[in-house]
Amino acid sequence: MATDSKYLRFREAGESANVNNVARFGEPARSLFTTSKVFSLHHRITIVDNAENVIYRSETKFPSLHDKTDIYDAAGQHVAHIERKFFSLHERHFVTMADGTAFQISNELFHIVKDITNIEELGWQLKGNIFGLNFELYDGSGQIIAVISQKFLSIHDKYSIDIYKPEAEKTVIAILITLQHMVKDRQNASSAGSSSSSSGN
Repeated sequence: MATDSKYLRFREAGESANVNNVARFGEPARSLFTTSKVFSLHHRITIVDNAENVIYRSETKFPSLHDKTDIYDAAGQHVAHIERKFFSLHERHFVTMADGTAFQISNELFHIVKDITNIEELGWQLKGNIFGLNFELYDGSGQIIAVISQKFLSIHDKYSIDIYKPEAEKTVIAILITLQHMVKDRQNASSAGSSSSSSGN
Protein backbone atom coordinates (compact mmCIF):
# COMPACT_ATOMS: atom_id res chain seq x y z
CA MET A 1 0.00 0.00 0.00
CA ALA A 2 1.35 3.43 -0.96
CA THR A 3 0.57 6.68 0.82
CA ASP A 4 -0.68 9.45 -1.47
CA SER A 5 -1.11 12.50 0.78
CA LYS A 6 0.87 15.54 -0.34
CA TYR A 7 1.08 16.94 3.17
CA LEU A 8 1.13 13.93 5.52
CA ARG A 9 3.77 11.75 3.93
CA PHE A 10 4.48 9.42 6.86
CA ARG A 11 4.22 5.68 6.20
CA GLU A 12 4.66 2.54 8.25
CA ALA A 13 7.35 -0.08 7.68
CA GLY A 14 6.29 -2.41 4.88
CA GLU A 15 4.23 0.21 3.03
CA SER A 16 5.27 1.64 -0.32
CA ALA A 17 6.85 5.09 -0.59
CA ASN A 18 4.60 8.14 -0.70
CA VAL A 19 3.56 8.67 -4.32
CA ASN A 20 4.37 12.40 -4.15
CA ASN A 21 7.92 11.67 -2.96
CA VAL A 22 8.34 9.13 -5.78
CA ALA A 23 6.99 11.58 -8.36
CA ARG A 24 9.44 14.28 -7.25
CA PHE A 25 12.52 12.30 -6.31
CA GLY A 26 12.10 8.71 -7.52
CA GLU A 27 12.15 5.56 -5.40
CA PRO A 28 14.31 5.95 -2.27
CA ALA A 29 17.45 3.85 -2.00
CA ARG A 30 16.43 2.84 1.52
CA SER A 31 13.72 3.68 4.04
CA LEU A 32 13.92 3.63 7.83
CA PHE A 33 11.34 4.13 10.57
CA THR A 34 11.46 5.31 14.19
CA THR A 35 9.50 4.80 17.37
CA SER A 36 10.17 6.53 20.68
CA LYS A 37 9.55 5.05 24.11
CA VAL A 38 7.76 8.09 25.49
CA PHE A 39 7.44 6.73 29.02
CA SER A 40 11.14 5.89 29.37
CA LEU A 41 13.35 8.01 31.64
CA HIS A 42 16.15 7.65 29.08
CA HIS A 43 14.11 8.70 26.02
CA ARG A 44 15.09 5.81 23.78
CA ILE A 45 14.48 5.94 20.04
CA THR A 46 14.69 2.82 17.89
CA ILE A 47 15.22 2.97 14.10
CA VAL A 48 14.19 -0.04 12.03
CA ASP A 49 14.20 -0.98 8.35
CA ASN A 50 11.27 -2.03 6.14
CA ALA A 51 11.37 -5.53 7.66
CA GLU A 52 11.43 -4.01 11.18
CA ASN A 53 15.01 -5.08 11.88
CA VAL A 54 16.69 -2.72 14.35
CA ILE A 55 19.34 -0.66 12.52
CA TYR A 56 20.07 2.15 15.00
CA ARG A 57 19.08 3.21 18.50
CA SER A 58 19.54 6.39 20.47
CA GLU A 59 19.49 7.05 24.19
CA THR A 60 19.36 10.34 26.09
CA LYS A 61 20.91 10.65 29.53
CA PHE A 62 18.43 11.61 32.26
CA PRO A 63 18.44 14.06 33.87
CA SER A 64 20.40 16.12 31.36
CA LEU A 65 20.21 19.90 31.07
CA HIS A 66 22.01 19.69 27.73
CA ASP A 67 19.89 16.81 26.38
CA LYS A 68 22.98 14.63 25.84
CA THR A 69 22.13 11.88 23.37
CA ASP A 70 24.17 9.08 21.82
CA ILE A 71 23.33 7.03 18.72
CA TYR A 72 24.57 3.46 18.13
CA ASP A 73 24.20 1.03 15.24
CA ALA A 74 22.81 -2.50 15.59
CA ALA A 75 26.29 -3.85 16.40
CA GLY A 76 26.70 -1.36 19.26
CA GLN A 77 29.16 0.87 17.40
CA HIS A 78 28.95 4.56 18.27
CA VAL A 79 27.48 6.66 15.44
CA ALA A 80 27.04 10.19 16.85
CA HIS A 81 26.76 12.36 19.95
CA ILE A 82 24.23 15.21 20.24
CA GLU A 83 24.12 18.02 22.80
CA ARG A 84 21.85 21.02 23.22
CA LYS A 85 23.26 24.48 23.94
CA PHE A 86 20.73 25.45 26.56
CA PHE A 87 21.20 29.20 26.87
CA SER A 88 20.93 30.44 23.29
CA LEU A 89 18.65 32.89 21.46
CA HIS A 90 17.96 30.15 18.90
CA GLU A 91 18.31 26.91 20.79
CA ARG A 92 21.09 24.99 19.09
CA HIS A 93 21.99 21.34 19.00
CA PHE A 94 25.58 20.31 18.31
CA VAL A 95 26.17 17.01 16.55
CA THR A 96 29.50 15.17 16.47
CA MET A 97 29.75 12.09 14.26
CA ALA A 98 31.97 9.14 15.18
CA ASP A 99 34.40 10.09 12.39
CA GLY A 100 34.84 13.57 13.91
CA THR A 101 32.55 15.47 11.53
CA ALA A 102 30.70 18.15 13.52
CA PHE A 103 27.78 20.45 12.72
CA GLN A 104 24.93 22.30 14.40
CA ILE A 105 21.20 22.82 13.89
CA SER A 106 19.17 25.67 15.44
CA ASN A 107 15.46 25.91 16.08
CA GLU A 108 15.11 28.90 13.74
CA LEU A 109 13.51 26.26 11.52
CA PHE A 110 10.40 26.28 13.69
CA HIS A 111 9.72 30.01 13.86
CA ILE A 112 7.57 30.18 10.75
CA VAL A 113 5.46 27.77 8.72
CA LYS A 114 8.11 27.01 6.12
CA ASP A 115 11.78 27.86 6.23
CA ILE A 116 15.22 26.80 5.12
CA THR A 117 18.03 26.12 7.57
CA ASN A 118 21.60 25.93 6.29
CA ILE A 119 23.76 23.26 7.91
CA GLU A 120 26.84 25.25 7.03
CA GLU A 121 29.45 22.75 8.16
CA LEU A 122 28.05 20.15 5.74
CA GLY A 123 26.97 22.52 2.97
CA TRP A 124 23.46 21.04 3.28
CA GLN A 125 20.02 22.65 3.50
CA LEU A 126 17.11 21.50 5.63
CA LYS A 127 13.70 22.60 4.35
CA GLY A 128 10.94 22.20 6.91
CA ASN A 129 7.19 22.34 7.12
CA ILE A 130 6.15 21.87 10.72
CA PHE A 131 2.42 21.90 9.94
CA GLY A 132 2.87 19.22 7.29
CA LEU A 133 5.33 17.46 9.61
CA ASN A 134 7.72 17.00 6.69
CA PHE A 135 11.40 17.87 6.28
CA GLU A 136 13.52 17.64 3.13
CA LEU A 137 17.31 17.49 3.24
CA TYR A 138 19.39 18.68 0.26
CA ASP A 139 23.12 18.69 -0.47
CA GLY A 140 25.13 21.67 -1.68
CA SER A 141 24.22 21.07 -5.32
CA GLY A 142 20.49 20.95 -4.57
CA GLN A 143 20.21 17.16 -4.82
CA ILE A 144 17.80 15.45 -2.44
CA ILE A 145 19.45 13.48 0.38
CA ALA A 146 16.40 12.40 2.38
CA VAL A 147 12.75 13.10 3.14
CA ILE A 148 11.70 12.90 6.80
CA SER A 149 7.99 12.67 7.69
CA GLN A 150 6.29 12.53 11.09
CA LYS A 151 3.11 10.62 11.89
CA PHE A 152 0.28 12.97 12.82
CA LEU A 153 -1.06 12.62 16.39
CA SER A 154 1.13 9.72 17.46
CA ILE A 155 1.97 9.28 21.15
CA HIS A 156 4.97 7.19 20.10
CA ASP A 157 6.45 10.01 18.00
CA LYS A 158 6.88 8.01 14.78
CA TYR A 159 8.90 9.12 11.77
CA SER A 160 9.61 7.61 8.36
CA ILE A 161 12.82 8.46 6.49
CA ASP A 162 13.27 7.98 2.75
CA ILE A 163 17.02 8.07 2.02
CA TYR A 164 18.23 8.90 -1.50
CA LYS A 165 21.97 9.06 -0.79
CA PRO A 166 22.89 5.90 1.17
CA GLU A 167 26.43 7.16 1.84
CA ALA A 168 24.90 9.92 3.99
CA GLU A 169 22.69 7.56 6.01
CA LYS A 170 24.37 7.92 9.42
CA THR A 171 24.43 11.71 9.17
CA VAL A 172 20.75 11.69 8.14
CA ILE A 173 19.93 9.58 11.20
CA ALA A 174 21.80 12.03 13.46
CA ILE A 175 19.84 14.93 11.93
CA LEU A 176 16.59 13.01 12.34
CA ILE A 177 17.23 12.34 16.04
CA THR A 178 18.15 16.00 16.54
CA LEU A 179 14.96 17.14 14.78
CA GLN A 180 12.90 14.76 16.88
CA HIS A 181 14.33 16.26 20.08
CA MET A 182 13.76 19.80 18.80
CA VAL A 183 10.15 19.13 17.80
CA LYS A 184 9.50 17.55 21.20
CA ASP A 185 11.12 20.51 22.99
CA ARG A 186 8.90 22.91 21.06
CA GLN A 187 5.79 20.87 21.89
CA ASN A 188 6.76 20.81 25.57
CA ALA A 189 7.38 24.58 25.56
CA SER A 190 3.99 25.20 23.94
CA SER A 191 2.27 22.98 26.50
CA ALA A 192 4.03 24.77 29.35
CA GLY A 193 3.02 28.15 27.92
CA SER A 194 -0.59 27.06 27.60
CA SER A 195 -0.62 25.76 31.17
CA SER A 196 0.84 29.04 32.47
CA SER A 197 -1.76 31.06 30.57
CA SER A 198 -4.56 28.89 31.91
CA SER A 199 -3.36 29.13 35.52
CA GLY A 200 -3.02 32.89 35.20
CA ASN A 201 -6.69 33.36 34.24
